[in-house]
Amino acid sequence: MTEGRDVPSVFETLESEVRSYCRGWPTVFDRAHDSRMYDEGGHEYLDFFAGAGSLNYGHNNPVLKRALIDYIEQDGVTHGLDMSTTAKRAFLESFRNVILRPRDLPYKVMFPGPTGTNAVESALKLARKVKGREPVVSFTNAFHGMSLGSLAVTGNAFKRAGAGIPLAHTVLMPYDGYLGDQVPDHLLLEGLLADDGSGLDTPAAVIVETVQGEGGINVARAEWLRALQELCHRKDMLLIVDDIQMGCGRTGAFFSFEEAGITPDIVTVSKSLSGYGLPMALTLFRPELDVWEPGEHSGTFRGNNPAFVTATAALQAYWTNGPVMEKQTRALGEQLDGALADERPQDVTTYRGRGLVWGVEFRHEGRASAVVRRAFDLGLLVETSGTRDRIVKLLPALTITRDELEEGLRILGRAVRDTA
Repeated sequence: MTEGRDVPSVFETLESEVRSYCRGWPTVFDRAHDSRMYDEGGHEYLDFFAGAGSLNYGHNNPVLKRALIDYIEQDGVTHGLDMSTTAKRAFLESFRNVILRPRDLPYKVMFPGPTGTNAVESALKLARKVKGREPVVSFTNAFHGMSLGSLAVTGNAFKRAGAGIPLAHTVLMPYDGYLGDQVPDHLLLEGLLADDGSGLDTPAAVIVETVQGEGGINVARAEWLRALQELCHRKDMLLIVDDIQMGCGRTGAFFSFEEAGITPDIVTVSKSLSGYGLPMALTLFRPELDVWEPGEHSGTFRGNNPAFVTATAALQAYWTNGPVMEKQTRALGEQLDGALADERPQDVTTYRGRGLVWGVEFRHEGRASAVVRRAFDLGLLVETSGTRDRIVKLLPALTITRDELEEGLRILGRAVRDTA
């Protein structure tokens, strides 16, 4: 029996207080297709959230859905731990031929577990194992996941506090632009590494997002990323790029670091890797770093075969034609950029992004939440970003149409005006 509006729902009475997104979007969603979601009352919402970046190809993408249904109907293996299956083989072959080889990337592929934080944990663990050192450098406003190792390299104080124990063996450095022009490039980190009196032991690795998604849509410059890679090579540190939210075409290219012309030692990928919202993650690394002993890092849900099926279908459908998907995403990003430039409210201090991830920053704290709530009332799903409730984050599907993008921006504009 469905609860009435004046009766506490099962979500309120049974589900933990930790629930989050449902508080900002107080309805019960029933179905979704492409860039639209519908609640059980029949109300329609244009989705500029895309499952926090896990639905780059939209909801229930028909190509991926067909592949998944066919696989299930043929009694394909659903759960396989790390056993060899036809679904895993098809994914690995497609990933090698469609993604790695055309980019001349030499990576070995590891299935660390189903989520992004699993990938980050394995990356940190591997880096420390390879280098025999404990410290890892991370950056201000970084977000890498909610498990303990990932939290240790995350900057958000609220999320870090949830750990309940000290988060050690990490070194925090300023992200690109954090100190303005006071400390160019990586002179601070380089200076500390060169000074025997700094107290900084040589780190095993540096972990970085090319665009900080949860941290406020902070976009690192290509030259900053190149300088970081050069410093890592010179100081015998591994470079880890967390591409969990910004990978799979979100910024244009399949990997967000491609534009900077760098090749990280380790890369973490998840979110839209399966293409269908099914849990799946990869840790990629140079072959010489593959020092794992069999079973040294394991997990029950590494072998999510339905996710392999939809991931393979996504690679074949959207990435076999080389730059087509990348050009489409960049074109839509330019449309979004132009629209924000043309109708920028006075209380918007700046907007920034790449491809189809953008942040609109307001002057006053609390403004972002008000805009998000009003946008929901008007039929648009967007979320906030950063720590001061000043940034609205735009994360539409890469398959969104130009008309839908324009429609969403109109709704956002009205939400901004209505809450001014």
